[in-house]
Amino acid sequence: MNKITWKEKLLGYKKDPFSAFLLLLVVLSAVITVGVLISLIAYIIFRGVPNITPELFAWKYTTDNVSMMPAIINTITITLLSLVFAVPIGIFSAIYLVEYAKKGNRFIPVVRLTTETLAGIPSIVFGLFGYLLFNIYFGWGYTLLGGAFTLAIMILPLIMRTTEEALLSVSDAYREGSFGLGAGKLRTVFRIVLPSAVPGILSGVILAIGRIVGETAALLYPAGTATVVPHTVMESGRTLAVHMYALLNEGFYINQAYATAVVLLVLVIGINALSAFIAKRVGVKE
Repeated sequence: MNKITWKEKLLGYKKDPFSAFLLLLVVLSAVITVGVLISLIAYIIFRGVPNITPELFAWKYTTDNVSMMPAIINTITITLLSLVFAVPIGIFSAIYLVEYAKKGNRFIPVVRLTTETLAGIPSIVFGLFGYLLFNIYFGWGYTLLGGAFTLAIMILPLIMRTTEEALLSVSDAYREGSFGLGAGKLRTVFRIVLPSAVPGILSGVILAIGRIVGETAALLYPAGTATVVPHTVMESGRTLAVHMYALLNEGFYINQAYATAVVLLVLVIGINALSAFIAKRVGVKE
């Protein structure tokens, strides 16, 4: 097929001004989005990098060094705990909805409505719920475990929906071919369908990790703001985002807060890049 030249495209836009207007809006939106992203990253780097010092990575937090190392460790701990709780439940729930639930089941619309409703609830509401349930009702107090459970509940709808969409995107020909070769339902789901949907599932996990790492409101009440590395998950501790919020809220460590923002930005970008690399490698193997 012959490629359309830019002159032919320009002529087509002259004949259809509305298409040209829509193209202009799309280009303008892309430029604004990229411009805001670059400006935000540049501002954080400009304000934060000069304030990064070795004292900020000391193992123990003091009012002199304002170390973020305990917050980094707590962030990793809460992220792993939240994923351990939410990912299996979210994936298996989506598998049931797509592969096992019968058509016309009245339970499916209720579950989907519930997940969509939970996905739209503000994070501060999850934080209050976690505080009332884990801190007060269970009597745990401020704990990393309570914060992890709260975040797991918050990201569960996201993982369910992305996994469900990933499973639905797998062609029915894969399932029919597997059944035709004599494979059972369970073997087809876990050996054919699920591996084909792994890149889409990992995309949901990436989004969930990004939300966990950057969350503050949902953790202030359940996990607290202790500036130490807890010996157990039943003790209080602050994450990197909460640490940055606390420094800004106190008003005495603005420069250190910008340095924390740089570390948080690098951490999020690194996690996303690693997850995208894993998803790409898995997709190639398939």
